[in-house]
Amino acid sequence: MTKTASGRINARRMPRRGPHRLLLQISLATLLAASATTTTMASNCSILCPSPTLASPVAAQTVQLPPIETPASTEHHLGKIVLVELITPNLAGAKNFYAGLFGWTFRDRQTGGTDYAEALLQGRPVAGLVYRPLPANTKRSPAWLAFFSVGDVDAATQTARQQGGRVLFGPRTVPDRGREAVLADPQGAIFAIIASSSGDPPDFLAEPGEWIWSSLITRDPNMDAGFYQALFGYDVFTLPAEAGGQHLILASGNYARASANTVPASRPDMQPHWLNFIRVDDAASAAARAATLGGRILVEPRTDPDGNRMAVIADPFGAVLGLLEWRDTEGERRDQ
Repeated sequence: MTKTASGRINARRMPRRGPHRLLLQISLATLLAASATTTTMASNCSILCPSPTLASPVAAQTVQLPPIETPASTEHHLGKIVLVELITPNLAGAKNFYAGLFGWTFRDRQTGGTDYAEALLQGRPVAGLVYRPLPANTKRSPAWLAFFSVGDVDAATQTARQQGGRVLFGPRTVPDRGREAVLADPQGAIFAIIASSSGDPPDFLAEPGEWIWSSLITRDPNMDAGFYQALFGYDVFTLPAEAGGQHLILASGNYARASANTVPASRPDMQPHWLNFIRVDDAASAAARAATLGGRILVEPRTDPDGNRMAVIADPFGAVLGLLEWRDTEGERRDQ
């Protein structure tokens, strides 16, 4: 893989067969391209977009949040998403929705005057939920925020600026958690970076109810892939996409971490964004359950060529996420 003079990248084609762990997520290509071309998600900025009142996922006060890993480890996986947090104006309602949908339980915390709930799956931390009221007369909506692992947040923040990104908040140090910052890439997609003081979660195949994939939907995947490659040292691979589009896989440590996909031609006004997927046993039944719990189905359940099914939903307050069945049994599991 080489960079061009403009900072863009020339992605390699994904080999027919490659490293076992890398192929764990690869057959999501067509499935994720379908979500990029059919979703009807609003193009307005989320609650995370920059504004005069933007501080961070948690208010900029003395903050005490749960560590990423308990017990602490020495593992660090550059470019891996190690935390996903929901910014929501209705914490109690969001807890009810996600408990009913995924079986999550919650541990409530008061942190710096902000209500925070740690989501657990069978006792394991799986997400964070942060209360933040929506400003009056706003088009902003709640959103899930993905945190990517880095070794040095300050250096990564400087690199992001040099590559055309923006710093929305931080860097700051959070006791027990590490150092973090919230950024926007050159095309406006919002994400966070963190150097965990307790180590990163190991690379295991996600269980149902856990995050399994993240997809960047953006106007220029090639340019954005170059940006994220500069931050995280990704290997970038190209996979088939619809005419006029691109589908790129971002990989590190012999694992596919995420994909970058072209905004559909029919939605040129769509705001570039990250879409995060939870693994489920049955995408159709999970989507139907989301609807009965007050959510909305944005992309109806569909099947990719490898037999994996997906759907895209919004929770009752507008936060968007994907649902994904994953039938590959060759991935590494926690009990192996």
